[in-house]
Amino acid sequence: MKIMVGYDQSNVAKEALKLAKKHAKAFDAQVYVVRSLAQSREMKLEDIQKAEQELENIRRSFRDEGIACKAEAIVSSISPGEDLVQFTNEKEIDQIIIGVKRRSKVGKLIFGSNAQYIILTAPCPVVAVR
Repeated sequence: MKIMVGYDQSNVAKEALKLAKKHAKAFDAQVYVVRSLAQSREMKLEDIQKAEQELENIRRSFRDEGIACKAEAIVSSISPGEDLVQFTNEKEIDQIIIGVKRRSKVGKLIFGSNAQYIILTAPCPVVAVR
């Protein structure tokens, strides 16, 4: 089994990592942790390096618990939701775990909702953590 966690450094994403560890142990699964970074003129090399360092810490945390884990950062011009669904299709992921934040209806309208996009378009079950 393959589990993917969409990671964005938020507290709910950290909760998603905890749940992924539980599921990986229960189902003898491999975990993919994916960080989607929006490509922009403001992005600096340090931003990518910081994301990679955090992902390395996550890899180490999973390995210390005996869980197979691959973690990667994706720099893309599409939305994080689209990135994660695309990754899911490419890697034939069996389950997605994402953290969701409460937003007002206006906030969703202005900023969109990556979680909503993933839940509606993913080709596999999606577990949402609050």
